[in-house]
Amino acid sequence: MNKLIDRRSMLGAVVAGAGALAAMPLRAQSMPGWIQQPAPFVPPAVDYAEVAKRQLAMQGRNIPQTDRVGIVDFGLPSSRPRFALVDMVAGKVDMFPVTHGRGSDPQHDGWLKSFSNRVGSLATSRGAYRTSDYYWGSNGSSMRLAGLEPDNNNADQRAIVVHGAWYAEPSLIATQGKLGRSEGCFVFGEELLPMILYKLGPGRLLFADKLSLPPPMPVPFELPATPAPGTEHMVRATAQQGSFPTKAD
Repeated sequence: MNKLIDRRSMLGAVVAGAGALAAMPLRAQSMPGWIQQPAPFVPPAVDYAEVAKRQLAMQGRNIPQTDRVGIVDFGLPSSRPRFALVDMVAGKVDMFPVTHGRGSDPQHDGWLKSFSNRVGSLATSRGAYRTSDYYWGSNGSSMRLAGLEPDNNNADQRAIVVHGAWYAEPSLIATQGKLGRSEGCFVFGEELLPMILYKLGPGRLLFADKLSLPPPMPVPFELPATPAPGTEHMVRATAQQGSFPTKAD
């Protein structure tokens, strides 16, 4: 009889414990070795449709086709979808990954640091472009771009175009944490490229700039140039440990 009661008590405790665990938030259930849910995607706080509308108004007669606009937000890293294909008629925005130039990211950490219009810079140029004709080049199907501003008017001379390449495949983000880098061209994954070329098409606006604000950079710790007399041991401890000791040795 006692054994039966003990078994019933144990079973009741197990059921109660499982119910309590199920009712807990996922964060509270977290334990070493558990598989965690991925962080939810937070959309960028940029109205790309409004950016497209504003840029179309500025470019006026330079852009004959105004039904769709490409907006590239280089304020986001290459690990994030940052090419916004804006359907001006339907009011719809679709986001896709796209590369930036090697000269804009020498450290290859996935963040664009600077723009350049200089020939040989291998960097991305900011500003408004008009998409031009299709052609078949060394990278297969491609589309020429005409730079419409002083910041990108060397696009033709620099051969800045839209094309596809293996190093722009979104699958690289899962393994490398970022896309590869171009020489300044807007490069998409090879499977994605045909749709981009078709929907963007000749005679439309492509605008590139830093639109999203990057996260704040940590403030570097600087040691005093000339330690006060008697504090040299504290400076040495700081350099070794990364923080000041709470009291003298």
